[in-house]
Amino acid sequence: MRRMFLAGLAAFTVLPAAAAMPAGTGLDLETVMANPDWIGQAVESPYWSVDGRNLYYSVKRDGSKVRDLYRVDPASGQGAKLDPAAVAQADGPAVFDRAHRHAAFVRHGDVFVRDLSSGRTVQVTRTAVEESAPRFSADGRALQYRAGNDWFRYDLASGAGGAVAELKFADDPQAKKSDALRDDQLRLFGTLRQIEADKAARRSNDEALAAADPGRAPRPFWLGDKISLVGSELSPDGRWLLLVTQPKDAEPGKAPQLTHYVTDSGYAEQEETRVYVGRNDPAPQSLLLLDLAAHASYPLATDSLPGIKDDPLAAIRAKTVAALEKAGKNDRAKALKAPDVRAVRIVSDADDGGGGGIVWSDDGGNVAIQLRAIDNKDRWIASVDFARHALVNQHRLHDDAWINWNFNDFGWLGDNRTLWYLSEETGYSQLYRKPLGGKAQALTSGRFEVSHPVLSEDGQWFYLRANRVAPYSYDVYRVPSGGGELARVTQYQGMDDFALSPDGSRLAVLHSSPYVLPQLAVQPAAGGTPRELTDTMKPAFAARDWIAPKLVEVKSSHGAGTIWAKYYGPAGEADAPASRPAVIFVHGAGYLQNVTLSWSNYFREQMFHNLLVQQGYVVLDMDYRASEGYGRGWRTAIYRRMGHPELEDLLDGKAWLVKNHGVDPKRVGIYGGSYGGFMTEMALLRAPGEFAAGSALRPVSDWTLYNHEYTANILNDPQLDPDAYAASSPIEYADQLRDPLLIQHGLIDDNVLAQDSIRLYQRFIELHKKNFWISLYPMERHGFVHPDSWHDEYRRIDELFETYVKPVRTGAP
Repeated sequence: MRRMFLAGLAAFTVLPAAAAMPAGTGLDLETVMANPDWIGQAVESPYWSVDGRNLYYSVKRDGSKVRDLYRVDPASGQGAKLDPAAVAQADGPAVFDRAHRHAAFVRHGDVFVRDLSSGRTVQVTRTAVEESAPRFSADGRALQYRAGNDWFRYDLASGAGGAVAELKFADDPQAKKSDALRDDQLRLFGTLRQIEADKAARRSNDEALAAADPGRAPRPFWLGDKISLVGSELSPDGRWLLLVTQPKDAEPGKAPQLTHYVTDSGYAEQEETRVYVGRNDPAPQSLLLLDLAAHASYPLATDSLPGIKDDPLAAIRAKTVAALEKAGKNDRAKALKAPDVRAVRIVSDADDGGGGGIVWSDDGGNVAIQLRAIDNKDRWIASVDFARHALVNQHRLHDDAWINWNFNDFGWLGDNRTLWYLSEETGYSQLYRKPLGGKAQALTSGRFEVSHPVLSEDGQWFYLRANRVAPYSYDVYRVPSGGGELARVTQYQGMDDFALSPDGSRLAVLHSSPYVLPQLAVQPAAGGTPRELTDTMKPAFAARDWIAPKLVEVKSSHGAGTIWAKYYGPAGEADAPASRPAVIFVHGAGYLQNVTLSWSNYFREQMFHNLLVQQGYVVLDMDYRASEGYGRGWRTAIYRRMGHPELEDLLDGKAWLVKNHGVDPKRVGIYGGSYGGFMTEMALLRAPGEFAAGSALRPVSDWTLYNHEYTANILNDPQLDPDAYAASSPIEYADQLRDPLLIQHGLIDDNVLAQDSIRLYQRFIELHKKNFWISLYPMERHGFVHPDSWHDEYRRIDELFETYVKPVRTGAP
């Protein structure tokens, strides 16, 4: 979520201050790229105590990655950092039974349960394994929790507990396979038949006794040796366990390796990374429903889902197959045959790798499963007919481009029969409710995005994040769960996170602004005046006179509408030179929103932009097409042509600077990291002469070398859609390099591998190009963490711009 900050803090957690640097003091790279502890620390992960009287939150410790836990009383504003003894007694984020007689939470990886009337707390587990996901059974008599994909039940009255199921991924050793010789033996010898009958009788008796005695350990499920477990979810009534499996022998594909050259051993060391896109596709997943009461298992087939047998890539497939057959590559053409039933995976956002794509109703009577086609074109939400052991489709979302990896939240209303979910079907993520088998009802609508819905404890309200006021303005809103008016709850315009109090009356809110890290406040859940609880900014940073970025609208010359951007310029702009240099910054990730009223992950770059203005430049930071926050059409404009609409937008940004801020069109530089580095390369290689120089940080230069999860969404598989990869990869345009290009990459980057940049560098060498350089950082991954590396990286960018962008030139450099 995004963030903002309001002035006038009432009660504070104050971090130690650095030596003050008064406003107006000149910036330098040493300051901008120093360890960011000098700025302050963000407030992280707020949650309410079980009784709702206190808030807990975390703050990074100066000089360390360790997070300290704090507790604050929202009524008085008094708070403190907890010492180890206090941390050992602190509550964790709690769940409650329906009667609100008990609460449960996880502390240091173990599960605890508290009697709310007496305050007595019982430690349920004490293991070396991390337990998670505590919740109360449908009848309120037991606590359920998980360790990985294993589920456990703890009886609140007796204190007895144990695993709810034993899963064996092997063949049942007692199951006899029929063969001719064994059948002859049993036909000929009565004694053998009697021995077999005795074994069967004992086994049947043991099963009957176990079924009648809940105190016994569960009998094992023998699931065969052909599958492996990916995820699991237990029903609240304890009867059903739903498993997500995949083929055990699924071949993930060959993973490239990177080399650590600077090591404590003194020897170069190898590290395996992720597989390239399309080499191979992710393993298909299947669903297996276990009836724990009847000790039976049922596969849930997906072939009845609407559209599952369609081929949304038929036209692209036919073109590629025809080209391969014409070239005599019949084996490769045959491998592209469309499947009869498309493979799926279970959509999951769960941090522990299990569940997330499966949500049970509170009473255990219904379950919803979110499935996604591996080709990324369809998402289904299905329920289960337990009598027929079959999936029943409730909602299908199709996208000719790709299903968004965001906006996949879903769940059940309190009646246990009505689904709620997010969908982009109108072009913007909105919230819907749908009774099983009934018609969907939109709870929100409009040309804005809704995300992170949270149903209140009483089931009456959805609280959510939305940018209804403007694309860059985020706040908490709420809407009645039965339908009604969407009402704005907070007034920050930039919001990072929120948490409802246990009684639903108050809202804890994280918020920030461009130069203030996320801070914590509390306010009435229905709206009202907030009380600020923290101030973790350092005086040295807060005292500086930072440039407030202006949010501006750049009109697209290609019919795309408004391109929102942040503009950094001098205070006395009217007195500035009529012709000045400029820099365009390109944010990373592609699908990311950087034009907001919030603290940015690009805070170093923002300080660098202040330094550039101090040196005489103006700076533009654009949310080009592909960025988050502007709806489906903006997101999918880059389908099969990455780097094309975005470049159009960046060139419109340059034209806007020339027209509105006196920028010299021959003195515009460009830079960015990751996707921003990719776009820097595309800008210089596809629009030579438009930019005086560019710096590409950790860029993708060939999309065939990136991962599957991101790339196949936008460009399909490279074997199926080679044209999309050729059109979208900078290395294919290397022959067009004319302008100075600095490439910078971490050698141990395990996201975008350094191989990407080194291959492009070799291509330039073979093409006899000039004015290109590469700077490699032996101890940095994708996100740099060492201040020395940050300083060196931006020193080189600064020098590049000073040499090739800032000077007035009459011809080519």
